[in-house]
Amino acid sequence: MKYIVALDQGTTSSRAVVFDASARVVAQQNIEFRQIYPNPGWVEHDPRDILDSQLGALRQAVEKAGIAPADIAAIGITNQRETTLLWERSTGRPLCNAIVWQCRRTAPLVERLKQDGLGNLLRDRTGLVPDAYFSGTKLQWMLDSIPGARERAARGELCFGTVDSFLTWNLTANHVHVTDATNAARTMLYNIHEQRWDPDLLRAMDIPERVLPQVVDSAQVVGMLDRSVLGREIPIAALAGDQHAALFGQGCFEPGMVKNTYGTGCFVLMNTGDAPVRSARNLITTIAWRIDGKPRYALEGSVFVGGAVIQWLRDELKLIACAAESESVALEAPDNGGVYFVPAFTGLGAPHWDMYSRGTLIGLTRGANRAHIVRAALEAIAYQSADVIAAMESDAGTRTQLLRVDGGASANGFLMQFQSDILDVRVLRPTVTETTALGAAMLAGRAVGFWTDADLARLQAVDREFTPAMNAAERAALLRRWHRAVERSKGWALED
Repeated sequence: MKYIVALDQGTTSSRAVVFDASARVVAQQNIEFRQIYPNPGWVEHDPRDILDSQLGALRQAVEKAGIAPADIAAIGITNQRETTLLWERSTGRPLCNAIVWQCRRTAPLVERLKQDGLGNLLRDRTGLVPDAYFSGTKLQWMLDSIPGARERAARGELCFGTVDSFLTWNLTANHVHVTDATNAARTMLYNIHEQRWDPDLLRAMDIPERVLPQVVDSAQVVGMLDRSVLGREIPIAALAGDQHAALFGQGCFEPGMVKNTYGTGCFVLMNTGDAPVRSARNLITTIAWRIDGKPRYALEGSVFVGGAVIQWLRDELKLIACAAESESVALEAPDNGGVYFVPAFTGLGAPHWDMYSRGTLIGLTRGANRAHIVRAALEAIAYQSADVIAAMESDAGTRTQLLRVDGGASANGFLMQFQSDILDVRVLRPTVTETTALGAAMLAGRAVGFWTDADLARLQAVDREFTPAMNAAERAALLRRWHRAVERSKGWALED
């Protein structure tokens, strides 16, 4: 068997990537699917769109690669995290649309948890901050809102899962109901120290334990791909949340190593080793991965809107025709012209955690033009990441020497150079920028013996390194004005 296939189920598209034994991309297929916005601040996906797009991407990628299913050693799954689904155990029928991680509808439920004095308990047990971003209150909302759902869940008739769990259920012949430790750690329901669902938090959100999946390792054969998909059973050998898979795919195996994925959002993770590090700067303590029953931990800072702001420029404002055009348009302006854009469409993530912040475009003058706005949007991605890394350095007591980057927006040379400049740190972009998929493939390959640990350490190849070229005074001035803009965006959605 010569190949590993990674299924990378993301927020706006589903991707399948075929890797060979040298971790080179043989073929890939990407299929976008609908985004559903039923109310302001609400974001949903049709579960059928998730499944159909992922199945289509898998079949087309294998066909493009020109390989036989018998050549595939294993499949790894990586997924958008926190997005919440609920389905019938007997039929697999979803009870409602998936509630996407970006959705803010459960902010009042989060406020209730905090008012009940559970904020510190939640932080201590899960490593998370109370926020509508995570899955727990999304599931609570479903059980509250769908007639009879809580009673059916208590009887064991329903299954809750994040996207990895939903895909595994539908792709395996015997409908395996599992999730891995990285995805479980994003629910606000999982005790990352004791490695189990937390009964006190389940009670606080009135969630029956019978609705929850079994928690497994990130690299482990959990079931076999149903023969109807590709005509042959294939081991499904890895599950991991997308950012955890990217950390693994970037080869960040040692404590202190940092990566940033520029996807729909931006996600900075630092490997902290065998012990969790509690943040004093509003970062998340999470499980990096779990292998052979042993968890590895990480600090994480999540930026809700990263590459999505480029889509917004393209689809809503029509300022660019395609994502790649953002780089050339931004370079038409010698600087940002005093324009700052805080893309807090669904609130601010780390280190601010303001559920009520909203998008703010500030500093406009009569001379401001298309190039300034596009440039301000790209700069905003780098500013938000810089805020997270500054908090991370403070928590870990270390200075970042090298930032490893990946994801679609890392292909933007202007953005990567500005990120290097604003951080005063070298930025390393790998040859394979789809390191989320690569990480899932690496985990799956390890689980079935396709790669050894020594092999995994040799799989990363470098495309380009960006080095800082901005002077300290300019850097400080830009950051100072950025932080002024952020403060003006906060609390906007609160009622007067």
